[in-house]
Amino acid sequence: MSRDLEGRLRRLQDVGDPHLLAGGLNGLEKESLRVTPDGAIAQTPHAEALGSALTHPSITTDYSEALLEFITPPLPDATDTLADLERIHSYVYQVLEDELLWVTSMPCVVGGDASIPIAEYGTSNAGRMKHVYRRGLEYRYGRVMQAIAGIHYNYSLPLEFWPMYRAVAESNADLQAFRNEHYFGLTRNFQRYGWLVPYLFGASPALCRSFIGDREHNFEEVDGHTLYLLYATSLRMSDIGYKNKAQAALQISYNDIEAYVENLTRAITTPAPEYADAGVHVDGEWRQLNSNILQIENEYYSFVRPKSLAGPNERPTLALRRRGVDYIEIRALDVNVFHPMGVDLGQLHFLECFLLVCLLHDSPPISADEQREVEANQSQVAVRGRDPSLRLHRNGGEVLLRDWASALLEDCAAVAEQLDAAVGDDRYRRAVSAQRAAVDDPEATPSARILREMAERQESFIAFGMRWSHQHADRFRARPLPEAEFARMAAEARDSLARQKAMEQEDEISFEAYMDAYFRD
Repeated sequence: MSRDLEGRLRRLQDVGDPHLLAGGLNGLEKESLRVTPDGAIAQTPHAEALGSALTHPSITTDYSEALLEFITPPLPDATDTLADLERIHSYVYQVLEDELLWVTSMPCVVGGDASIPIAEYGTSNAGRMKHVYRRGLEYRYGRVMQAIAGIHYNYSLPLEFWPMYRAVAESNADLQAFRNEHYFGLTRNFQRYGWLVPYLFGASPALCRSFIGDREHNFEEVDGHTLYLLYATSLRMSDIGYKNKAQAALQISYNDIEAYVENLTRAITTPAPEYADAGVHVDGEWRQLNSNILQIENEYYSFVRPKSLAGPNERPTLALRRRGVDYIEIRALDVNVFHPMGVDLGQLHFLECFLLVCLLHDSPPISADEQREVEANQSQVAVRGRDPSLRLHRNGGEVLLRDWASALLEDCAAVAEQLDAAVGDDRYRRAVSAQRAAVDDPEATPSARILREMAERQESFIAFGMRWSHQHADRFRARPLPEAEFARMAAEARDSLARQKAMEQEDEISFEAYMDAYFRD
């Protein structure tokens, strides 16, 4: 076990309450493409029975009208979080008719940008802003990249933890300042160690040839339709996915909340000539929110984000500046093709242990040299993480991925003991133990299983995805929601439509004035 982690766990036992490590809030945001029975992206609009994508609390859309996003509330028990996600899936399948939810992060057959309908949110100013933002993403990056699906894991420590931890740390800092400091420390360590998540849970080592189109590539090719990399874990997190080169020059510091807010604010207020060429408001049509480096903060595709609970139409950076960090959003999870909900309970328990390791480790500022190491490690694990010879950068030197991963799992095991003592069973130790096999043998990872199944069955990527999509669809359709639960969720959908209509009727200013107000400090 790492010395600094051991020392903090001991101090929690001696002068604090280690049980307060448990009870953190878990939330999920899970994306899934709607597809037709033959595997094409659905062109149908967001179903009325699903409610308003603008105002529904748990069923919305991401970039595309076909890219559903399911949101669970923050809950202290991951079992309840997953149960909530299952209820949403069940309801959606009861109203989707013959459409399916695509079960992999990389999309199904893509017929170019035109095959990916941009999400619609109605005529209110807030709805128009969401749609125009997505138009801007099309002009900047194209629509195809936006069809990738993932899972975001949201986590926060119990509020009661922070006064106790401040006492353990012998700090006199203001409590919110202390929380900000240590949440940012967690964030920096996730930058350092977060490559472990795509190694263990990456599930996108292959993709459909249609995703690449006519671009040059260095993938292996089979059957004329499937591309893959032998040792890849998460192509979603590689340069062809969310780690896109267009944002490579952005230098967003996670060293403290002030630097983070300042860097993002600069990015959303600094003009970018390459985006100005497309225009902003042309011939009566809004093409993008602005022609700055980033339209809004959410355009920055990061591995992890410190977040604040923003108010209606409040910019994330302003919320952080005003109220500080409320939770951490982890964006490194692929959709787990082998689980009906796209994520399983063991993953959630492991992530909780891992994030506490990131919190309890020393977390010095990240220098420019270390940032280059961090980015290189993330990229290398995405495309060749299962290569037994892969060495990662650490403190100016190199270390075998397997050796570093084993040390991190040791730390996770120590945290798991504390969590299990608090909850009274061994759920966290089992979650950590389950990942030891994947560190010892890369063939035990989900990415390896995907390639192995495709090879054994002589399946294309699309055939593989369709088989599992149908299998999970059959499971949900065989287990409909109880009548009362379905009625409750149907009423929630109707209420969301009413809220959207009310917003559209209550707007009293023009869209131009609305945009000016949004970007005004």
